[in-house]
Amino acid sequence: MNGPWLSILIPVYNVNKYLGDCFQSILSQVDSGVEIIALDDCSTDDSLQQLRRIAENSEHPVLVLQHEQNRGLSAARNTLLRHANGEYVWFIDSDDALNDGAIASLREVVRQHAPDLVMCDYELWDADRLLARGKKSNHIRSFGGRANVLQADAELLFSGLYQCGKLHAWSKISKRHLWEGNLQFPEGKYFEDMVTTPRLAFKAKTFYYLNVAWVRYRKRNDSILATFTPQKIEDMLSGVEGVLSLWQQKSPSMRIKTRYYFIRYCIKIYLSALKESQRINIKFKVNSSETRNRLFHAIGMGRKGLVKHYLLSGDVFRLIKALKVIS
Repeated sequence: MNGPWLSILIPVYNVNKYLGDCFQSILSQVDSGVEIIALDDCSTDDSLQQLRRIAENSEHPVLVLQHEQNRGLSAARNTLLRHANGEYVWFIDSDDALNDGAIASLREVVRQHAPDLVMCDYELWDADRLLARGKKSNHIRSFGGRANVLQADAELLFSGLYQCGKLHAWSKISKRHLWEGNLQFPEGKYFEDMVTTPRLAFKAKTFYYLNVAWVRYRKRNDSILATFTPQKIEDMLSGVEGVLSLWQQKSPSMRIKTRYYFIRYCIKIYLSALKESQRINIKFKVNSSETRNRLFHAIGMGRKGLVKHYLLSGDVFRLIKALKVIS
């Protein structure tokens, strides 16, 4: 391998309080084959100045990029991808951090198995400290399938992703070539991971999941998704559209349990949209009938099929909640 084996890509915007934690956790464990690229998306605090100081004082090279105007998280990630040279890419949010040993563990998986896609778990952090460190409740599983084994079954990948419903980019490490072509983060939209992760996974021929928390995810009251707007609600609803029809190209006879996990995830999204729209006292841009039709189109079936999948999966409790959306 001539270039780096890994590119760590860090989008930055107004996170001056957290940059030290993020970079210390990465720089303390990188090896010479790891490329670190950070991009400041026109922060209004001193994040850019901090980035430059970190790069100047680091023994390991850190490339610092900057947008000329604020363009949002998706655009920042797309720019970072265009500058990446590693065989694998790993997006790390600048208010999060890596647990010790994460990079070494990833390199061992890459050395032994060279999967197209690697998935890991994470721990929760609040704004200032780790929540319940070491307790089982703090370990958040990101995939609902077998761990520590190389797999190539596309339906198992789809099922495992939606069983847990953790589609965030930072718990997925992928070969860079999977992003080639027309796959990119949708600029100007929220919930961008809902769009890109299933399409990234669709392109993977092999995958490997470790039930180990490599990432510390920081919960913040001032994060982008801490408050909702009509646009955020619309982006959340549209994030599930087109996913099932894409994956059915690989699994035209998808198992009931697999379809159920995707249906359950879609119902959760639609219930969240209803809840948030009521909380901020807005109405959907479409009426309730059109909203239900969007749901039915996303899951590829109507009310009877949805009820059937819940009943066959033995999930009567969630079915009752689902009926709130489709009644």
